[in-house]
Amino acid sequence: MSSVAQQVRTVEVPGAVLAVHRPAGDGGADGREPGLFVHGLGGSAGNWTALMDLLADRVDGEAVDLPGFGASAPPTDGNLSVSGHVRAVIGYLEAAGRGPVHLFGNSLGGAVAVRLAALRPDLVRSLTLVSPALPELPPQRSAWPTAMLAVPGVPALLRRLAANGRGPEEAADDLLRLVYGDPDGLSADTRAEAVAEYRRRLAVPHAMQALVGSARGIVSAYTERGDQALWRQAEQVAAPVLLVYGLRDKLVSYRSARRACAAFADARLLVLPASGHVAMLEHPEQVAREVRELLGRCGG
Repeated sequence: MSSVAQQVRTVEVPGAVLAVHRPAGDGGADGREPGLFVHGLGGSAGNWTALMDLLADRVDGEAVDLPGFGASAPPTDGNLSVSGHVRAVIGYLEAAGRGPVHLFGNSLGGAVAVRLAALRPDLVRSLTLVSPALPELPPQRSAWPTAMLAVPGVPALLRRLAANGRGPEEAADDLLRLVYGDPDGLSADTRAEAVAEYRRRLAVPHAMQALVGSARGIVSAYTERGDQALWRQAEQVAAPVLLVYGLRDKLVSYRSARRACAAFADARLLVLPASGHVAMLEHPEQVAREVRELLGRCGG
């Protein structure tokens, strides 16, 4: 969520047409290293604007709206699985010829980034994972409502509840309380942007379909075994990794951090005690500082 001006273009990739965002007036191709930012479930490219701005002198950053989210249309084949989103992002990187990139992912976008890095190491120079949605069974209790989106019948129930007088202000406030560590400390502008974004999603016919389909995709990925298991794929990632976890995260428990540090061959951990699920929005300066250290390790 950000009011910073962006320039947006659409790129056709296998199975989808993606909206790709970059800061207005930033033409790229000036010696900076390319970066790609992938949002989480229910998010959009705008979730990364603050961090992209702080890294703009080092990273030629672009952010994608995953199929069905933000300004991107739903996938043409309806594939909203983690692998479907990976296919779309790989398709974009190949079409744009920007790889290898410094790849950033939050939540669902973190799972997408891990699988992409394992399958196509030639496209990834480093990984920054903010509360990545790696399998955590059982999930912490505060994450159950999100997991319930994958249960047949629940989305229809939510739509009925929304139609019974529950306004965008209340719904947006619930969302902020779910993803932020300190929702009471948010500015009036941030709250207003959240309400405006919620109203925009209500007007998009496919918004709930994309949310539910992608939630089911995460649940399905959590149950995959063998070479497709996300933790197995994490072990295959050779690129250096920055892991960012918030102690107030209600969706991805900090207890996953230990397993993540052990799984990746070259990982560093940043723990933010006051952050929730979207540390790049709550504490972008601290995240940017650690990313700069990661870039230095990569020679960037």
